[in-house]
Amino acid sequence: MALGALEAGGTKMVCSIGDEHGRLWTRETFPTTTPAETIPLLIDFFRRHPVEALGIGSFGPLDLRPDSPTYGYITSTPKLAWVQCPLLPTLAEALGVPVGLDTDVNAAALAEHALGAARGLSGCLYITVGTGIGGGLVVEGRMVHGLLHPELGHIWLRPHPDDPAPHGFCPYHDGCLEGMASGPALQKRWGRPACELEASHPAWTLEAHYLAQMCMTAIVAFSPEKIILGGGVMQQAHLFPRIRAEVRRMLGGYVRHRAVEADIDQYIVPPGLGADSGATGALLLAARAAGGNSPG
Repeated sequence: MALGALEAGGTKMVCSIGDEHGRLWTRETFPTTTPAETIPLLIDFFRRHPVEALGIGSFGPLDLRPDSPTYGYITSTPKLAWVQCPLLPTLAEALGVPVGLDTDVNAAALAEHALGAARGLSGCLYITVGTGIGGGLVVEGRMVHGLLHPELGHIWLRPHPDDPAPHGFCPYHDGCLEGMASGPALQKRWGRPACELEASHPAWTLEAHYLAQMCMTAIVAFSPEKIILGGGVMQQAHLFPRIRAEVRRMLGGYVRHRAVEADIDQYIVPPGLGADSGATGALLLAARAAGGNSPG
């Protein structure tokens, strides 16, 4: 079964073709500019590579209520050109195939739970740290939606005492995780993109502090069986031991479980599927939309 996968990100759109088992065959990347410029490129790709169904993992917030008149729309995103963009309806009408949609991080969490770092567990939390910060949560094998969907990128934080920009850069919130620790926040604070900051730069002390606050909040609020940290900023491998040490310090011995106390190196981890978590999850969403079987 030929299936389409769209990773709709704030910086780029990645279109892939694969199958219901999560195997990826080909992909192409397009810049995320405006809907009028970008969506025709996506439609053209999937017309050149016909599929039986399409799965979309998109930046948000999204309207994921099937009974809503704006189901499948991107809603109050900081990317102003995409506010109230009818992403799912537009692609479904143009391609004439079933379309499955979820947040980009829920798609990645689905893939990591089915095939990656959380395989065999009942649930996990996937966090992406890149252009934005978002969290996808799987509990008892099901992706969590609720009133809308989790927005862990917008939890409030305590600023680090050495932070030169303690209010962060989110246009909606003063001092939220995305405004403090996303890739754009790092660049605005330090004047250079994250990939150019050396491992000894003080930026990483602050970054570990903020991401550890998020992990601690998740541990006490959701008790995930595994926390998976992906996205462009997490390509800095030295961040993981710093975050783990900060999490243990912040918990202060309160959570008495081997995963946190002795095995934290196996508890807070990078994606098992590497850079393919999002695309693989979108393929699994496409398989569900088509009514077929998939590992998810």
